[in-house]
Amino acid sequence: MRDLPFPVRDANASHGDKDLGDLPEWDLSDLYSGEEAPELAADLDWLETECAAFAADYEGQLAGLDAEALLHCVQRNERISQVSGRIMSFAGLRYYQLTTDAERARFMSNCQEKLTDFSTPLVFFTLELNRLDDEHLAALLAENAELARYKPVLGRIRALKPHQLSDEMEKFLHDLGAVGDAWERLFDETIAGLGFEMEGETLNIEATLNYLTEQDRGKREAAARELARVFGENIKIFARVHNTQAKEKEVIDRWRKMPTAQTGRHLSNDVEPEVVEALRDAVVAAYPKLSHRYYELKRKWLGLERMQVWDRNAPLPMEDSKTVAWDEARRLVMDAYTAFDPRMGALAEPFFDRGWIDAAVKPGKAPGAFAHPTVTDVHPYVMLNYLGKPRDVMTLAHELGHGVHQVLAAEQGEMLSSTPLTLAETASVFGEMLTFRKMLDAAKTREQRKILLAGKVEDMINTVVRQIAFYDFECKLHEARRSGELTPEDINALWMSVQAESLGPAFDFMEGYETFWAYIPHFVHSPFYVYAYAFGDGLVNALYAVYAEGGEGFEDKYFDMLKAGGSKHHKELLAPFGLDASDPKFWDKGLSMISAMIDELEAMED
Repeated sequence: MRDLPFPVRDANASHGDKDLGDLPEWDLSDLYSGEEAPELAADLDWLETECAAFAADYEGQLAGLDAEALLHCVQRNERISQVSGRIMSFAGLRYYQLTTDAERARFMSNCQEKLTDFSTPLVFFTLELNRLDDEHLAALLAENAELARYKPVLGRIRALKPHQLSDEMEKFLHDLGAVGDAWERLFDETIAGLGFEMEGETLNIEATLNYLTEQDRGKREAAARELARVFGENIKIFARVHNTQAKEKEVIDRWRKMPTAQTGRHLSNDVEPEVVEALRDAVVAAYPKLSHRYYELKRKWLGLERMQVWDRNAPLPMEDSKTVAWDEARRLVMDAYTAFDPRMGALAEPFFDRGWIDAAVKPGKAPGAFAHPTVTDVHPYVMLNYLGKPRDVMTLAHELGHGVHQVLAAEQGEMLSSTPLTLAETASVFGEMLTFRKMLDAAKTREQRKILLAGKVEDMINTVVRQIAFYDFECKLHEARRSGELTPEDINALWMSVQAESLGPAFDFMEGYETFWAYIPHFVHSPFYVYAYAFGDGLVNALYAVYAEGGEGFEDKYFDMLKAGGSKHHKELLAPFGLDASDPKFWDKGLSMISAMIDELEAMED
């Protein structure tokens, strides 16, 4: 079963806004026509019956199956995942459109509980699969080519074998999962329900965060202080959620004999711990030549003695503050995608025309942006909070890249289409890079080029430096929680310990900034997800360098990589481009691209 979508990037407007144009909304009828749809009721009935039948047919039998029978077993399990994923995608997407609606929350919760109950008898499948002898399974795979296609996903399941518990314990943890999800919903509903007082209006978190990119420094400061005030008033709730989630993870990790809090994430990402640590160490070592150097430049541009946190994403003084209408954003991104390869433009087009994007900012809508793949026999859906800022155009390019990737990978089928997080950010960040380069080539003046370069450097710093600082914060948080309950002040201190190091000496930190860990959804929904952004950015920078060199057949190789979904390891996927992420020097290539852009910005000062 696929995870529910969750907001992943900071981005806000309303349907039909006079400045932004007519913003698209989701049409979820490709999943189901509504809560009462007969197809939904039929799928729930089928699931209940099929899960019971699957267990009756196969529990205790996997070791005796021949290759053909094991293939049929795997395919039946895959079909169960597909129908479950369709139901939870529909329930989850409706919920994220309006998280403050009690009926939508109830519907999603009821669906989750039913699916958990139905699928409890299926826990045996992975347990018995992991008990198969290596030689026996290898022989079955060698005998049946269609079964062998599933080798990568079977390998990832079997990588968890050393951390498997008894059948009874695994069923207990499966049932308990719905309880853990309630803490995630508490976080989502709390964030969505927060009100911030700005200029005589009560705004949601997206609209308030948007003030941090205002040209007017007074408005930026007011927003930062209002964010701090509201986070401070609710900090006990956020601390309780983080304490509970971290403790639950610690208990499960301990029982599973996971050596570190990060091990589970690395296993699910199919990436070696040493590769992640090489990435982390390379980025931290590069802080002085990246973020420290850039923010010192920005301090001078803004004419400040010291930077404050509300200056981090401030526009440059010469930057035009006009908004980008939705149709213009669409044109910019589509032109960039189509210029790379018409096939990419053709894949992106339906998102705009068929109700696959929900772009407007609305009360109660989840913050951020995401692309959710749903299931392989439907299509992805993209959520934005579009406000018409240049960064919102980049967010559209980013999420559309995810969508294109998910469409291409769907041909792998349900079990093999899902890309490990380390590679899941490849198409999204590449889509951003294509859009940025297209806009940079069109820059008519030195000033326009400077503004575009500075914006891209900031985005890359937010994607690489900021996310690795987040990763370090999570590492410290989970390590500290192993020693006992953490007070809000304890968590605040951990947050501040990574902020000064990553942002550099140009910054002072206002009182209240220590609570800004509270609104980051990844920490709650998907611990240690954040390094995937830095992984994706470094990988794409290296990929783009190969593309820029004019290597023959790059586009075809790129599409093959996206079509592979989760069927290949990162080493195998990158080999056709002459790249290897397990080489510690690999990350220096990507970081050098950011550094070179800062070099160009510094040269413009002369």
